[in-house]
Amino acid sequence: MKYTASFMGLTRRLSLCLMAAGMVFGQAPNPAVAPITETPGLPRVLLIGDSISMGYTLPVREMLTGKANVLRIPTNAAFTRFSLEHIEEWLGSGRWDVIHMNWGLHDLKIMEGGKHQVGIEEYEKNLEALVGRLKKTRAKLIYATTTPVPEGKVSPPRNPADVAKFNAVAVAVMQRNGVTVNDLYEAVLPKLGELQTPVNVHYKPEGYRFLGELVAAFILRALP
Repeated sequence: MKYTASFMGLTRRLSLCLMAAGMVFGQAPNPAVAPITETPGLPRVLLIGDSISMGYTLPVREMLTGKANVLRIPTNAAFTRFSLEHIEEWLGSGRWDVIHMNWGLHDLKIMEGGKHQVGIEEYEKNLEALVGRLKKTRAKLIYATTTPVPEGKVSPPRNPADVAKFNAVAVAVMQRNGVTVNDLYEAVLPKLGELQTPVNVHYKPEGYRFLGELVAAFILRALP
């Protein structure tokens, strides 16, 4: 029984890791996290973020073809505490010219007991630590605000009003650190009904393309 429980625990952890990387048993990995072949001589761009960023990774890469090598971390960045544990391996030892990042949608997720996965005070502290580490890369940094949570019973639970609160904290951190802000929240909000999947934080293909255009434009302006 002891060994069975241990094996089940290991299997569960492996499953969670695969899911975070955009994989499930019996399916191919999410193409957004698949390795790419870089074009020598082009600037290197790194995308860090949650499943929303995974959704706009391919459009951004397409739009910047011939202008930059657009890579992303090989998983869902999830919440800030998780990212602090993995930021070193994600950055690797290579040079980055531009880093476009976001955290928030998982931090504000409401857990059992009604608390956020990461409280707003810890969120601010974690963002300061992440930005401090990223500044050491000497890359140009761009922070995307967290996109809206729609009204209705989304799963997992999130409160639409929390997005603006967490975004306000994030923008303040970025301003203190001289980081450019790409306000995806305000840009997509007027078009939410047509671009976002109903009662879901994720987007239709046209929604991800819309977000991708905004991200690509900010990156293009930051390229050396």
